[in-house]
Amino acid sequence: MKVLMINGSPHKDGCTYTGLCEVASQLNARGIETEIFHIGSGATHGCIDCGACIKTGYCVFNEDKLNQCVDLLKAADGLVVGSPVYYAGPNGALCAFLDRLFYHKSQHYAQKPAAAIVNCRRGGASAAFDRLNKYFTISNMPVVSSQYWNATHGFTPEQMRQDEEGMQILRTLGRNMAFLLESIAAGHARGLDPQPDEPRVATHFIRG
Repeated sequence: MKVLMINGSPHKDGCTYTGLCEVASQLNARGIETEIFHIGSGATHGCIDCGACIKTGYCVFNEDKLNQCVDLLKAADGLVVGSPVYYAGPNGALCAFLDRLFYHKSQHYAQKPAAAIVNCRRGGASAAFDRLNKYFTISNMPVVSSQYWNATHGFTPEQMRQDEEGMQILRTLGRNMAFLLESIAAGHARGLDPQPDEPRVATHFIRG
């Protein structure tokens, strides 16, 4: 089994990376492979709703690493997304990246356990955490919980490691994700698979 971990910070080895590594330590201890994918610090396209991905399964923009990440997530068994907190929200580049990662592609990620982690200096963590979870709950992805909301505090990795409760939350998250992945695998081995979906109903609220 393998979990893809998306580092949504422009800083490759900063606080977000530190948090993802703490989660990974518990997954690795249970024999689950992890891969940290850094979105980078270059320009990230936003989705322009061109519809090309409906036909191809990939984004029309190839200048960043989005399509590489699509393939990695399709092949993974679970997902953890990490972000710093900027103005009580996730990194804007990460949100643009995730918009394109999920738009018309989320059917490939259904039933893969997912979780988000965030780090802030002081405030805004809950709002950023909530924003990231929206990608999972619209995509039939089981959301993995911990003993508290998945947030840590600190301006540097060294400060962050002093947040003993926050780091414990991340370790608990890793163990919970490992348990869920193992449970899903055991279910598959017994022939327990997700029930077929109903035909999709999409409505809006404009009445003629």
